[in-house]
Amino acid sequence: MARKPGSMYRYIRGQATTRKKYMGGIPASRIAQFDMGNRTGKFPIQVSLLANEKCQLRHNSLEAARISANRAMEKTAGTTNYRLVIRVFPHVILRENKQATGAGADRVSQGMRSSYGKNVSTCARLKPKQIVMTVDTHKQFFRDAKAALRKAGMKLSTPCNIKIEKGAELVQ
Repeated sequence: MARKPGSMYRYIRGQATTRKKYMGGIPASRIAQFDMGNRTGKFPIQVSLLANEKCQLRHNSLEAARISANRAMEKTAGTTNYRLVIRVFPHVILRENKQATGAGADRVSQGMRSSYGKNVSTCARLKPKQIVMTVDTHKQFFRDAKAALRKAGMKLSTPCNIKIEKGAELVQ
């Protein structure tokens, strides 16, 4: 069955299902790394990507944002001149009541009215103005970091802002 669009899961509805101990068959998170670049370096500038609204971000959209930001920073700054950190973790389990499609599906898919559904994905629940990812870098790569975070924000289902957390006096 085809994967549902992210817009179906964007808005927070109902209580979060997080107790993995009690349920089987939870899909693994697609996020490969949460900390990339130069992990031990000290950087004077910190730029963050903030979510404007409360929403749910699926693990595959977070992974797409991570890949695009990391690739943009690697090409422009090199691997030693930045550190990229994903600041949210997808721990809420999304459920879906699967429906039959095709000929005669209306008879087959009558189903239960308020069924709980099967585990299909995981997501991170965000509050308004919560930081999604952060890039630490040097002064000469500040514009590249902002551009990388802007590209990453395009992959997410919520409108995003870029905020200078540390070193704003260096880039003015």
